[in-house]
Amino acid sequence: MTPPSSLKRRHFVQLSTLAAGAALLPGQGPAAEAAKTLPPAPAPPAPAPPAPALPLLPYAFAALEPHIDAKTMEIHHGKHHAAYIAGLAAALAKAPELAAQALEKLLAGLPEVADETLRAPLRNHGGGHWNHSFFWQTLAPAAKSGEPSEELAVAITATFASMDGFKKAFGEAAAKRFGSGWAWLIVQDGKLKITSTPNQDNPLMKGITADADLGTPILGLDVWEHAYYLHYQNRRPDYIAAWWNVINWPEVSKRFGAL
Repeated sequence: MTPPSSLKRRHFVQLSTLAAGAALLPGQGPAAEAAKTLPPAPAPPAPAPPAPALPLLPYAFAALEPHIDAKTMEIHHGKHHAAYIAGLAAALAKAPELAAQALEKLLAGLPEVADETLRAPLRNHGGGHWNHSFFWQTLAPAAKSGEPSEELAVAITATFASMDGFKKAFGEAAAKRFGSGWAWLIVQDGKLKITSTPNQDNPLMKGITADADLGTPILGLDVWEHAYYLHYQNRRPDYIAAWWNVINWPEVSKRFGAL
């Protein structure tokens, strides 16, 4: 027979072993219970939105010659467009909450920007960045210019009577834009319309561009002097006439078809 004292010791050892084992089990024991009462760990901060960047041209600087010369393209893209991006980045650095917005959305809501001192730089530099990024995509070497899609050609004829009628109306809008600015072919309420805007404004800018000229751009022409002066000097109509040779009609048609 085992002495009573030995039974007590054996029982104590068994209980101690079981308690230790329970403490080692995941999700059990005093430490686990304490962990359940802790507040959840904070979520990691959202990644910072990418800074505005100069887009690569989809062609070489000389690819649009003789209609737009290589030197003009090099300066226009690498100096003027880059300056707009730098100005936009400086403005967004003062309002990080705006940097998370898509540029199109930001431009469409400029009057709602709370800080009035930021509205002008966002309008000028943000508009300059968007307009030029759009412009590069709607240009192509003459050999790859192509033709409007059947759908777009029908819409042009329905609105302007003919392609020649469209070219005449667009050319007049571009030539008559006083000072610096842009001429646009937009889609407004499902219909084509020609308009123009000063400086770096565009048809997306609600509350800045007149309501009658708001719409979705599918084609645009930069008539700032920096876009043509090296080659055409003060002959803006000659620049406009040459530009028709390097329109990227497949891209314009794709934008029209997406609406």
